[in-house]
Amino acid sequence: MITIAHREASIPLSYLADGKPVGYSIDICLKLAEAIAKQLALKSWRVDYKLVTSATRFEVLERGEADVECGSTTNTAARRERVAFTIPHFIASSRLMVRASQPAERIEELDHRRIASTTGTTNIQSLAQEAQLKGLSLEIVPSRDHAEGVAWVLAGQVDAFAMDDVLLYGLRASSPKPEALKIIGKPITIEPYAIAFARNNPELKRIADAELRRLIATHELHQLYAKWFTQPIPPKGINLEMRMPHLLVDSLKYPSDFVPN
Repeated sequence: MITIAHREASIPLSYLADGKPVGYSIDICLKLAEAIAKQLALKSWRVDYKLVTSATRFEVLERGEADVECGSTTNTAARRERVAFTIPHFIASSRLMVRASQPAERIEELDHRRIASTTGTTNIQSLAQEAQLKGLSLEIVPSRDHAEGVAWVLAGQVDAFAMDDVLLYGLRASSPKPEALKIIGKPITIEPYAIAFARNNPELKRIADAELRRLIATHELHQLYAKWFTQPIPPKGINLEMRMPHLLVDSLKYPSDFVPN
């Protein structure tokens, strides 16, 4: 059995549709599972799933409760102290979601306001660093998950929700009132997403990196990207209409697991 840790609402990377884990990251992990089974010559195997959150995803890997974590996880130096990562399969940037009626278009216009971000994500730290850099006084409010942060914005409990842009687009598109939300601001950070797994498994890393390179070389990764970012996706047929970012296009030309931060 190969166990894939997944997220509940990281659209379109890793989320539940009609109770089933689906998404861009999930499809990549299913390819990894096939490669693992082939390399280990497993005659009989199946995929199992385990739901994780931003706060629990690394603990699950460390305890051996999942083989790979397939969500929207940024590869950082601090996280590499706990887990290992494959070659990045997506590059996001942290931005802000606000109510469409909110006139603000930049983070500077939200000085002395309440901004939420999800517990256990890199966005909380980067938001605090951006506020310090720009001399802003922000009240940063941790939300339990992305859905709660968006709900707070819609209810007027906070003035903005900070998260990776791809997740913001997915959250807005799947909202009951997408026209009530807008995404603003210049990128606060660059977030290279990668599949995570236990640090003490060099054989798994070798197999995973080789499969990622194969997917990139054959353009299967590009086809998976088009499937989830430029076409209608389940369960409601929303289309993010998000072309592959230039940073990701360039990184796939020379695939590497090296991330400087």
